[in-house]
Amino acid sequence: MLTARQKLRNRAIRVRSDLRRKSNGRPRLSVFRSSKHIYAQVIDDAKGATLVAASTIDPDLKGKLKSGADTAAAAEVGKLIAERAKQAGVAEVVFDRGGYIYHGRVKALAEAAREAGLSF
Repeated sequence: MLTARQKLRNRAIRVRSDLRRKSNGRPRLSVFRSSKHIYAQVIDDAKGATLVAASTIDPDLKGKLKSGADTAAAAEVGKLIAERAKQAGVAEVVFDRGGYIYHGRVKALAEAAREAGLSF
């Protein structure tokens, strides 16, 4: 029987394999959420390099957030990652939700990134 961690890892692998087929060379916006923070990276898989990153522990956000583990914090990270991606010349990405369902903090981050001008 699989543990919850193994199930999450299997879902993440399945999601990433689907994204690789559908990405057409676009970078990947990857999300990781812990119990206290949320992290986002724009990754170029062809080069194997992170282009930009943002999280709730970032100095730009740390002072103005009440908590790093709520939807408001996730929305701020989404806005910040979109701004940084546009500065780096990235306009279109594919959204990698990992093994998480598209709900709550993950959804808030994605919608804020879309509103800030990132296309996916």
